[in-house]
Amino acid sequence: MNAPAPSRQPPPTRTASTHAAAVLVSGPFDDLRSHHVRFLQEAARRGPVTVLLWTDDAIVRFHGQPPRFPFPERLYLLKALRFVHNVVPVANPDHPDPSLLPTGPLLWIEPPFPEHQPPPPKHPNLETFRLAEADLAGFPLPEPLPADPRRKKVVVTGCYDWLHSGHVRFFEEVSALGNLYVVVGNDANVRALKGPGHPLQSQDERRYMVAAIRYVTETFISSGQGWLDADPEIRRLRPEIYAVNEDGDKGGKREYCAQMGIQYVVLKRTPAPGLPARSSTQLRGF
Repeated sequence: MNAPAPSRQPPPTRTASTHAAAVLVSGPFDDLRSHHVRFLQEAARRGPVTVLLWTDDAIVRFHGQPPRFPFPERLYLLKALRFVHNVVPVANPDHPDPSLLPTGPLLWIEPPFPEHQPPPPKHPNLETFRLAEADLAGFPLPEPLPADPRRKKVVVTGCYDWLHSGHVRFFEEVSALGNLYVVVGNDANVRALKGPGHPLQSQDERRYMVAAIRYVTETFISSGQGWLDADPEIRRLRPEIYAVNEDGDKGGKREYCAQMGIQYVVLKRTPAPGLPARSSTQLRGF
């Protein structure tokens, strides 16, 4: 039996003394993980978030080594998050160009995790605030996006362990077909299909990361088993389209869709323009 779905209500948090019209955060956001996304989610509760994203050269200067993921890929991932309003490249995090900052009152939010943070920029209308570890507890799901009744329902399924730019590109492409519903594989079934060591992240964490992507309408955790573990969810959703990438075109899905009267769409695994191809197996190393 699956664990209960995580609450959609974020945990209690401290609030800054003054509401800001715009929120600023700064960092490399290399190897984007759930704690980064939780930080951005909490920052977004206080206003539209502008991320001052460090260039590759800036990361080398601050950390002494290049990032694991190049700037265009980090930029692509951040822009795909529901909690990010704008991303501004900064070559000098200690002294960002004032003309790059939003106008009006600003709130500078610092994360609790141990990453080098530059000082807040000098600005007459800027307030600073540091989040605590407790503010980022759990994986509170954002509300589902409003579904456009004029568009078809599209379902995709998968593990989505270690969410990467290839997953996001797949969601982006599939969302062009209709309102996108993602069924994330439950832990027990992923383990049964992929073997020991899988998944690296729990079903709640994997679902949370998928739900944070702006192309996704709503997410679920599968309640079945095998390659068609999402069958109970698909029967409830009644989608018009089931989309997979080339690697996912197996396990009887094509025959299942023919039996259910669902259009079956297979997309090629093509990275976003200018980005390298990614796979969870490649990133995990097994």
